Amino acid sequence: MAEQGRRVAITGIGPITAIGNGSDGLWDGVRRGQSAVRRISRFDPAPFACQVAAEVEFEPLDFMDPKKAHRLDRFSQLGLACALMALADSGMTPTEAAAAGMGVYTGSALGGVAYAEDQHAVYLKKGLRAVSPLLALSVFGGASSCNIAIELGLTGPTIANANSCASGVIALGEAARLIRDGRATAMLAGGVEAPLAPLTFGSFSLIRVLTTRNDDPATASRPFDAGRDGFVMAEGGAMLVLEDLDHAQARGATIYAELLGYGTTNDAHHMTAPRPDGAEAARAMTDALADAGLPPEAIGYVNAHGSSTVLNDPTECRAIRLALGDHADQVAVSGTKGLHAHALGATGAIETAICSLALTHGHLPGTANLADPDPACDLNVMPPGGRDVTVLYLMTNSFGFGGINASLVLGAAD
Repeated sequence: MAEQGRRVAITGIGPITAIGNGSDGLWDGVRRGQSAVRRISRFDPAPFACQVAAEVEFEPLDFMDPKKAHRLDRFSQLGLACALMALADSGMTPTEAAAAGMGVYTGSALGGVAYAEDQHAVYLKKGLRAVSPLLALSVFGGASSCNIAIELGLTGPTIANANSCASGVIALGEAARLIRDGRATAMLAGGVEAPLAPLTFGSFSLIRVLTTRNDDPATASRPFDAGRDGFVMAEGGAMLVLEDLDHAQARGATIYAELLGYGTTNDAHHMTAPRPDGAEAARAMTDALADAGLPPEAIGYVNAHGSSTVLNDPTECRAIRLALGDHADQVAVSGTKGLHAHALGATGAIETAICSLALTHGHLPGTANLADPDPACDLNVMPPGGRDVTVLYLMTNSFGFGGINASLVLGAAD
């Protein structure tokens, strides 16, 4: 990150997403370019204006024994599975990770709230004695990070944040700061979300932030398109192994990318609407650039938050222009939520994983379902399919309810 600090390498990627699981599965899903959005099957969506989402294919018993799976709700199951994949992908064993003092930073907008909703229904129907005794240990935001630490024996710093849709990026940025400052050698960091339950889902439909494009789910999430009408909710997660570069090189690790810069700000404007001038979102980007020690002209690609909402997409374009100046006319921009939809606090971590793979493979993902670009989104937004091109540096953005903005700058591995 900053010049005076240690360098931070990304050496392991563990995603569970609607377009694919594991680093190879996720990248195959990006290159395939097919939306994973479908009509909801987890519950009956008929009462809601929005009836589509992106569900993951996930079998907990592929990652843990039946006893462990029974003790954990879906939120913690997803987090543990992602962590196990990321650690294995990094080439470190749990014993080696513990010896390195590894900690766990996670982000989630909603934590175990969907499980609480399920248990509340049990309570109303059968009374308190029928409620799972594990409920109190499952609903808090730190449940996932703590279960990861316990399972892997990781005694380093363990913190969970609930900064809405910016949670995953903030977890990564704060974990990277620990390594950069010499307070940790390696960290597991990312985001996890399991929001697909009727009341939880319905609460978002109630405030009219979700799409109503139910007749054609595959095109419902359409960042920067003139026909967008709201975001599509998803579940999933991604955990990444961040590591001191010298430590990673000494053990011969494969390095996907470097995490060079991080910035976060707040609009201090509105709980759901972005600040119209984009000034504070832009400052998160310029802070990330300053932290990386890079000028705007160094950025070859921006992985946009691109939520497919009416207000966010043009405001983000305005913010990118403020942050990058004249260079904004040259930089490639895309949003991948047209493929995997919006997994709330996990999305930024999923998109950071995609960006790391993009640097590794020399391919920039396109913007699925971009059929009629909105003139108000006046940047070089790439159409579906992406392009094969090598860039040295890129930026990824995540913005959340409450005006929370967060940006990361990644660099290609040496």
